[in-house]
Amino acid sequence: MDVKALFDDDEAVSPVIGVILMVAITVILAAVIATFVLGLGDQISNTAPQASFSFDYTEGDSSNTDTLQVTHNGGETISANEVVGAVSGAIDRSDDSSATYNDDLFGSSSDSDVNAGTSYTIDDGDFDASNVDLSGATVRVTYQPAEGGNSATLGRWDGPDA
Repeated sequence: MDVKALFDDDEAVSPVIGVILMVAITVILAAVIATFVLGLGDQISNTAPQASFSFDYTEGDSSNTDTLQVTHNGGETISANEVVGAVSGAIDRSDDSSATYNDDLFGSSSDSDVNAGTSYTIDDGDFDASNVDLSGATVRVTYQPAEGGNSATLGRWDGPDA
Protein backbone atom coordinates (compact mmCIF):
# COMPACT_ATOMS: atom_id res chain seq x y z
CA MET A 1 0.00 0.00 0.00
CA ASP A 2 1.34 3.36 -1.04
CA VAL A 3 0.91 5.89 1.76
CA LYS A 4 1.76 8.75 -0.58
CA ALA A 5 -1.17 7.79 -2.82
CA LEU A 6 -3.63 8.26 0.07
CA PHE A 7 -2.64 11.91 0.42
CA ASP A 8 -2.91 12.56 -3.32
CA ASP A 9 -6.34 10.85 -3.66
CA ASP A 10 -9.00 13.48 -4.45
CA GLU A 11 -12.01 11.14 -4.07
CA ALA A 12 -13.95 11.38 -0.82
CA VAL A 13 -17.32 10.76 0.76
CA SER A 14 -18.34 14.43 0.73
CA PRO A 15 -20.49 14.24 -2.48
CA VAL A 16 -22.56 11.48 -0.87
CA ILE A 17 -22.96 13.44 2.34
CA GLY A 18 -23.84 16.57 0.35
CA VAL A 19 -26.63 14.73 -1.48
CA ILE A 20 -28.00 13.30 1.79
CA LEU A 21 -28.02 16.75 3.40
CA MET A 22 -29.80 18.31 0.40
CA VAL A 23 -32.46 15.59 0.46
CA ALA A 24 -32.95 16.05 4.22
CA ILE A 25 -33.32 19.83 3.88
CA THR A 26 -35.81 19.35 1.03
CA VAL A 27 -37.92 16.93 3.08
CA ILE A 28 -37.96 19.26 6.10
CA LEU A 29 -38.93 22.26 3.97
CA ALA A 30 -41.70 20.25 2.28
CA ALA A 31 -43.07 19.19 5.67
CA VAL A 32 -43.12 22.76 7.02
CA ILE A 33 -44.79 24.14 3.89
CA ALA A 34 -47.35 21.32 3.82
CA THR A 35 -48.22 21.95 7.48
CA PHE A 36 -49.21 25.54 6.79
CA VAL A 37 -50.80 24.90 3.39
CA LEU A 38 -53.07 22.20 4.83
CA GLY A 39 -53.99 24.42 7.79
CA LEU A 40 -52.43 22.23 10.43
CA GLY A 41 -50.44 25.20 11.72
CA ASP A 42 -53.67 26.96 12.75
CA GLN A 43 -54.82 24.01 14.83
CA ILE A 44 -51.65 24.03 16.89
CA SER A 45 -52.62 27.36 18.46
CA ASN A 46 -56.29 26.42 19.02
CA THR A 47 -56.14 25.22 22.59
CA ALA A 48 -58.80 25.39 25.25
CA PRO A 49 -58.42 28.11 27.86
CA GLN A 50 -57.22 27.15 31.30
CA ALA A 51 -59.90 27.94 33.89
CA SER A 52 -61.19 26.43 37.11
CA PHE A 53 -64.80 26.28 38.24
CA SER A 54 -66.33 25.53 41.63
CA PHE A 55 -69.79 24.16 42.32
CA ASP A 56 -71.97 24.98 45.35
CA TYR A 57 -74.96 22.62 45.68
CA THR A 58 -78.04 23.42 47.75
CA GLU A 59 -80.51 20.59 48.20
CA GLY A 60 -84.18 21.40 47.94
CA ASP A 61 -87.21 19.41 49.04
CA SER A 62 -90.63 18.51 47.69
CA SER A 63 -91.59 22.19 47.47
CA ASN A 64 -88.22 23.77 46.60
CA THR A 65 -85.95 22.93 43.71
CA ASP A 66 -82.28 22.11 44.10
CA THR A 67 -79.83 24.79 43.04
CA LEU A 68 -76.25 24.59 41.86
CA GLN A 69 -74.11 27.70 41.73
CA VAL A 70 -71.31 27.48 39.16
CA THR A 71 -68.48 29.97 39.77
CA HIS A 72 -65.40 30.75 37.68
CA ASN A 73 -62.64 30.65 40.30
CA GLY A 74 -59.66 31.65 38.22
CA GLY A 75 -57.70 31.24 35.07
CA GLU A 76 -58.22 32.79 31.67
CA THR A 77 -61.12 35.08 30.80
CA ILE A 78 -63.50 33.37 28.35
CA SER A 79 -66.20 34.86 26.13
CA ALA A 80 -69.62 34.03 27.62
CA ASN A 81 -70.97 32.61 24.37
CA GLU A 82 -68.18 29.99 24.39
CA VAL A 83 -69.09 28.49 27.78
CA VAL A 84 -71.83 25.88 27.65
CA GLY A 85 -73.44 24.07 30.56
CA ALA A 86 -74.85 20.58 30.22
CA VAL A 87 -76.90 18.85 32.92
CA SER A 88 -77.78 15.18 32.61
CA GLY A 89 -79.42 12.88 35.12
CA ALA A 90 -81.63 15.53 36.77
CA ILE A 91 -85.16 14.47 37.73
CA ASP A 92 -88.43 16.45 37.74
CA ARG A 93 -89.86 15.68 41.19
CA SER A 94 -93.44 16.32 40.07
CA ASP A 95 -93.59 13.32 37.72
CA ASP A 96 -90.19 11.59 38.08
CA SER A 97 -89.33 12.35 34.46
CA SER A 98 -85.87 13.21 33.19
CA ALA A 99 -84.90 16.88 33.10
CA THR A 100 -81.94 17.97 30.95
CA TYR A 101 -80.25 21.28 30.21
CA ASN A 102 -77.75 22.11 27.49
CA ASP A 103 -77.30 25.81 26.77
CA ASP A 104 -75.10 28.87 27.24
CA LEU A 105 -74.26 28.92 30.91
CA PHE A 106 -73.31 32.55 31.48
CA GLY A 107 -75.49 34.18 28.82
CA SER A 108 -75.22 34.31 25.07
CA SER A 109 -74.04 37.89 24.73
CA SER A 110 -70.86 37.92 22.68
CA ASP A 111 -69.56 41.05 24.40
CA SER A 112 -69.67 39.67 27.94
CA ASP A 113 -66.81 37.76 29.48
CA VAL A 114 -66.58 35.04 32.09
CA ASN A 115 -63.73 35.81 34.46
CA ALA A 116 -62.82 35.10 38.06
CA GLY A 117 -65.84 35.66 40.29
CA THR A 118 -68.49 35.29 37.58
CA SER A 119 -71.19 32.88 38.71
CA TYR A 120 -74.44 31.39 37.48
CA THR A 121 -77.07 29.47 39.42
CA ILE A 122 -78.72 26.48 37.78
CA ASP A 123 -82.27 26.01 39.08
CA ASP A 124 -85.75 25.05 37.84
CA GLY A 125 -85.84 28.13 35.59
CA ASP A 126 -83.31 26.38 33.36
CA PHE A 127 -85.51 23.32 32.89
CA ASP A 128 -89.03 22.59 31.64
CA ALA A 129 -89.84 21.48 35.17
CA SER A 130 -91.12 23.15 38.29
CA ASN A 131 -89.10 21.23 40.89
CA VAL A 132 -85.80 19.73 39.80
CA ASP A 133 -83.78 17.19 41.79
CA LEU A 134 -80.07 17.61 40.96
CA SER A 135 -78.77 15.06 43.49
CA GLY A 136 -78.23 12.39 40.82
CA ALA A 137 -77.16 14.78 38.07
CA THR A 138 -73.86 15.36 36.33
CA VAL A 139 -73.04 18.92 35.29
CA ARG A 140 -70.33 19.74 32.76
CA VAL A 141 -68.96 23.19 31.97
CA THR A 142 -67.67 22.99 28.41
CA TYR A 143 -65.64 25.35 26.23
CA GLN A 144 -66.89 25.50 22.63
CA PRO A 145 -64.97 28.00 20.49
CA ALA A 146 -67.15 30.40 18.49
CA GLU A 147 -65.11 29.85 15.32
CA GLY A 148 -65.58 26.09 15.57
CA GLY A 149 -63.03 23.48 16.45
CA ASN A 150 -62.55 21.13 19.34
CA SER A 151 -64.49 21.58 22.56
CA ALA A 152 -63.06 20.87 26.00
CA THR A 153 -64.56 20.21 29.42
CA LEU A 154 -63.43 22.90 31.87
CA GLY A 155 -65.27 21.65 34.94
CA ARG A 156 -67.45 18.77 36.08
CA TRP A 157 -69.72 18.20 39.07
CA ASP A 158 -71.36 14.94 40.08
CA GLY A 159 -74.32 15.11 42.46
CA PRO A 160 -74.16 13.31 45.80
CA ASP A 161 -76.31 10.46 44.41
CA ALA A 162 -74.69 10.31 40.96
